[in-house]
Amino acid sequence: MELNLENGALLLLIAAVVAMLTRRLRLPYTAGLVAAGIGLALLPFSPTVSFTRDLIFTGLLPPLIFEAAFQLDWQQLRRDLPVVLVLASAGVLLSAGVTTLGMHWLAHWEWLSALVFGVLIAATDPVSVVATFKEAGAHGRLLLLIESESLFNDGTAAVAFAAVAALSVGRAVTPWEMTQTVILMIGGGILCGAAVSAFVLLLAGRTEDHLVEITFTTVAAYGSFLLAEHFHLSGVLATLTTGLMLRNFSLLGSISGRGQEAVQDFWNYAAFVANSLIFLLIGMRVARQNFGLVWVPAAVAIALVTLGRAAAVYPCCLPFLRSTLRVTMRHQHVLFWGGLRGALALALALGLPPELPMRESIVAISFAVVAFSVFVQGLTMAPVLRWAGEISAK
Repeated sequence: MELNLENGALLLLIAAVVAMLTRRLRLPYTAGLVAAGIGLALLPFSPTVSFTRDLIFTGLLPPLIFEAAFQLDWQQLRRDLPVVLVLASAGVLLSAGVTTLGMHWLAHWEWLSALVFGVLIAATDPVSVVATFKEAGAHGRLLLLIESESLFNDGTAAVAFAAVAALSVGRAVTPWEMTQTVILMIGGGILCGAAVSAFVLLLAGRTEDHLVEITFTTVAAYGSFLLAEHFHLSGVLATLTTGLMLRNFSLLGSISGRGQEAVQDFWNYAAFVANSLIFLLIGMRVARQNFGLVWVPAAVAIALVTLGRAAAVYPCCLPFLRSTLRVTMRHQHVLFWGGLRGALALALALGLPPELPMRESIVAISFAVVAFSVFVQGLTMAPVLRWAGEISAK
C-alpha cells in the first residue's frame, strides 16, 4: 500500500509522541523512531506502507537535503571546503573500495555484487547524521564538517552508484565513459540547481509575501531535484546547490527578512515530517526483514563499513595536518564514529534491478548496516561528543 493521508496522519501522531518521549529520556529521536516502527510493525493493526525507492528518493529526500543546505553558511563552508571535498570524494572512494574488497574476499561475493554494495553504502547519510548531531548538541566547526560532508558525499555516492549501475545491467562501460558520466552528472546537477535557484531568486526579489516565498522555495527544492533527475543528472547535488544559493546569494534578488524566518520555520517542520516518516518506515521494514540467512555476511559488512569509514577519515585528513585547515584528532574520531548510514543507502538498494545477482542479500544487509548505525552509533554519539569536549556533561 502507498503512503496515503490516513496512514501519514497515524505515523505523524506516533512520531510526535516519540519526539516527546525521547526528549524526556534524552535519547536520540531517530533511534526512538526506528524502535517505534519495529514495535508498530509487530501489532496486528499495523498499517502496511510500501517502503520504496521513489517514496524515499523523490518524495522525502529533497526536503531533507534542501533544509540542511539552507542552514549552511557559505562563508563558513568556504573556509573548510577543501577538507569537505576531499572527504566527500576520495573518502567515499576509499570507503567503497574497502567494503568492496572485503565483501569479495571475506563474504565470498562476486565482484559486481560487492562493488554495487560497496558504492551504495559508502556515503554517510545527511538525514541520520544531521539529526543525530543536532540532537546531541554538536556545534561549531565539527557540526559544519560532518553536516556539509554528509551532504556532499551523498551526491558523490549517488553519482558513483549511477555509473556502477550501468555495469550491473550488463553494459560495457569504459573508464573514459564512466569518467564522462560522473563529470556530466556532477556538473549538470550543479547547473540545474543554479538555474532553478537563480530563477526563484528573481521572482522572490519582487515580493515580500512570506507565503509566496515559502511556495517558491518548495518549488525550488523539488523542481531542481526533478529537473536534474529527468536529464539523468545528480538530483541530490541540484537540490544542495539550490539550498545554498537561496540562503547565501542575493545578487539576483533575495528572500525578505520576514520571509527568511518563515521559510526557516517551514523547512524545519518539513524536515521533521520527512525525518519522522523515513525512520518509522525503516523500523517497520527492519521488523519484517528476514535476517536469518544473512546474519554472517551482515556482521562482516558492518565491520567492513566501519573500517571503510576509518579509511575515509584518517588518511583524508592527513594532507591538512600542517595547515590552518588541520582537523584535530578528536574531531577525526568523531567524524569516524559519526559516519551513519541511512535513507540514501536504502533508496539505492531498493532501486536495484531484480536481475542483479544477490539483490535480496544486498537489500537485507543494507538494512542491517543502517540498523547498526541508528542503534549503536546513534545511541553512543552523545557520549562520544562529551568525550571530545563538544558538548557539556548533563
